[in-house]
Amino acid sequence: MSEKKSVVITGIGLISSLGEGVDAHWDALQNSISPNLDRETFSPYTVHALGEVDWGNQIPKRSDQRQMETWQRLGTYAAGLALDDAGLKGNDELLTKMDLIVAAGGGERDINVDVQILDKARSDVDRGIMLNQLLSTELRPTLFLAQLTNLLAGNISIVHKVIGSSRSFMGEEGAGLSAVDIAVARIMGGQSTHTLVGGSYNAQHYDMLLGHELSGLLHCDQWAPVWERKNANGGGLVTGSGGVFLVLEEAEHARQRGATVYAGIKSVVTDQVDRATSDVGESIKTLLVKAEVEPEEFVLSSASGVDNITQKEQSILEEFNTHYRAVCSRFGHLREAQFPFSLALGALAIRNAHSFSGFSASEHGNNRELSTLLVTTVGVKRGEGIARLVSV
Repeated sequence: MSEKKSVVITGIGLISSLGEGVDAHWDALQNSISPNLDRETFSPYTVHALGEVDWGNQIPKRSDQRQMETWQRLGTYAAGLALDDAGLKGNDELLTKMDLIVAAGGGERDINVDVQILDKARSDVDRGIMLNQLLSTELRPTLFLAQLTNLLAGNISIVHKVIGSSRSFMGEEGAGLSAVDIAVARIMGGQSTHTLVGGSYNAQHYDMLLGHELSGLLHCDQWAPVWERKNANGGGLVTGSGGVFLVLEEAEHARQRGATVYAGIKSVVTDQVDRATSDVGESIKTLLVKAEVEPEEFVLSSASGVDNITQKEQSILEEFNTHYRAVCSRFGHLREAQFPFSLALGALAIRNAHSFSGFSASEHGNNRELSTLLVTTVGVKRGEGIARLVSV
């Protein structure tokens, strides 16, 4: 068997509630910039809201912008930022061979139809018949086709000319975990030399909040950092809008073209236990061991704030004596895009060789120089994973 190749991050594209680009996000981490919260639009729920975005900076054609919904624009915009950052924008020779892996949740539903269904469900006895009737008469047949994750992949290919192989995933945090895991595995195995991987999420849409609220997940009290939402009103989840893409390269490929490297990805380990029959805490512990966690390790956590799951992760991070930060306190939770988003922030810390201040008083550990860290994601409902980043 041939020796595994090394994987490095050479481009980062970020857009979130706290701005766009690597400099804005590192500044937000270093200087503990307060989250950009919208408490009014979707009251009693809070979201981490986007600021003003000039979409034309990365999506030049107005016709392209108009046919994309916000989640697609976010992803396409972040992809453009990543390609710019990696020095690949306009390099047709490399873009035609570049693989693309997208993780996103699909798009936005027909809210009017959702409202009709919920209204009728309050009084109709046979809800199954009612649901079939409304879906067959009120729902636009092409709606779902316009929301598939591979539409985002298609838009990135059209706008930015990334036309190598393409894969797309949807399904909560597990999609982001799988996207990164497969991208890394393909480069390590010599099946790919450079890949664009990431996703996007638009939290500022009623149907996205509806899906979470029907599961009792949304935080309804005054906003608080994720570790401090235990026993609050609601489930503890506060979502955020954003997009992230990473350029991953085989290390020698990056060296030969003179690319700047943020960090290396040493390993990615994932799991998806049946939480009805298995203890997710044991899965987290097993993943930490596989990732070779060390005492006082710096950990960038994607903890969502959801009661029980978040407290369990915090307890385990304390048990392993790690120094940890929960990025969702600052940016909100980005579902499918959360793992690559946290990975991007971790790469910024590695590049700058330093950790950053905690987002709440309950977080453990002081700031210090670092050359390696772990990025964790424990899904709201399913999916767990850890990546180790190292300086190279």
